[in-house]
Amino acid sequence: MIQKFVNHINQNFPFLNDKRLLLATSGGLDSMVMVDLFHKSNFEIAMAHCNFQLRGMESFGDQNFVQDYSEINKIKLFLTQFDTEAFAKDYKLSTQVAARELRYNWFYELLETKNYDYILTAHHADDNLETFIIHLVRGTGLGGLTGIPAHNDKIIRPLLPFSRQEIQEYAHQNKIQWREDSSNASDKYLRNKIRHNLVPILKELNSDFLSSFQKTQTYLQESQTMVEDASIMVYQQVAKEMGEKIYFDLNQLKKLPNFKSYLYHWLIEYGFSAWDDIYDLVESQSGKQVFSKEFRLLKDRDFIILCPINFEEDNDEYFINKNQKEVKIPLNLMFSRVNEVSNVSNEVIFVDEDKLWFPLVLRRWQTGDVFQPFGMEGKSKKVSKFFKDEKLSLIEKENAWLLCTDNQIIWIVGFRQDERFRIKNTTRTLLKIQLE
Repeated sequence: MIQKFVNHINQNFPFLNDKRLLLATSGGLDSMVMVDLFHKSNFEIAMAHCNFQLRGMESFGDQNFVQDYSEINKIKLFLTQFDTEAFAKDYKLSTQVAARELRYNWFYELLETKNYDYILTAHHADDNLETFIIHLVRGTGLGGLTGIPAHNDKIIRPLLPFSRQEIQEYAHQNKIQWREDSSNASDKYLRNKIRHNLVPILKELNSDFLSSFQKTQTYLQESQTMVEDASIMVYQQVAKEMGEKIYFDLNQLKKLPNFKSYLYHWLIEYGFSAWDDIYDLVESQSGKQVFSKEFRLLKDRDFIILCPINFEEDNDEYFINKNQKEVKIPLNLMFSRVNEVSNVSNEVIFVDEDKLWFPLVLRRWQTGDVFQPFGMEGKSKKVSKFFKDEKLSLIEKENAWLLCTDNQIIWIVGFRQDERFRIKNTTRTLLKIQLE
């Protein structure tokens, strides 16, 4: 096995040869074999062991076992203990999820503070099969059937090509000791039910089932890569990214024979789950929204707009004093006195400073706000009606700011200046205000 292991590393992970590696070591069979393989292959390694304190003295027995092994073999060991049950209760997580959060947060902290390059875990081919079946039972897309990734950011899983049987045989041949986790014998957990009851039947039906499964998963991974490539090409035709927002062009989207699959692929990472509601947005009236925990989708005429949810609406007022040259919050505005008007746009206005009362106020728009749009002398218009006429989306309305003086609107920032403060022949002091 060791030669197969070395060949696998050289072929698929050649970049590990000169790196500092942190091996997640529980003390069980898989992790102890992984440590032995890397140690004998002369890699620069350290062990990292978490005591989750979930199995009483047995957990401390695992800790002592790993400590003794590290001392005998002169391998550096990082050790930590967690009150996993308290953490799970505080954050309303299952015990398994809590342990995973604690474990990987600590691993990444070690990478950063101790200058290691990668975290290595001992997941193997049978783990991959069990994960596949779990996803199949619970329901999943193609991504859920492609298995445990061999390389994911800083996490490497070098034993995925090896079966549990190969690992056990290697351990016996090399007299490697390990600790048995008593919870592995219980069918309390879904994974154990699959391991003890379903997988043996599959292997009985086909003695080479694991090998066949690995080939099938390779095909699925290739299909997933093809899907991702197609998704990227179509995304470039349909979507336009503007700051924190993404605009999906419905006219382009509806030309696709299977637009629902593309929407699913693009939006799944944003935490959405109400897929029927999302698909209904395509034909719904403007203004309809669908929410995930941190994001929302808004139907706005010919677009579906994806953006973060503004958890805290900014209703504060920001004051701008006379002679102040710059504002950074909530917008980046520049103020300067000039001698002439040039390059007027929605982002740059020129006003008669003598008509202003300081401090100026920057605030959100409110129902009932009225202004005189530039070019419409003597005619007032509600800000809400202006937004409607300009066909602003709900998101654009929510993000609009007003620059005011003495309760009068100088500028709907980025959209329209007020007529009352425009430059005239009698103007003595020109103030340029620019939105950066």
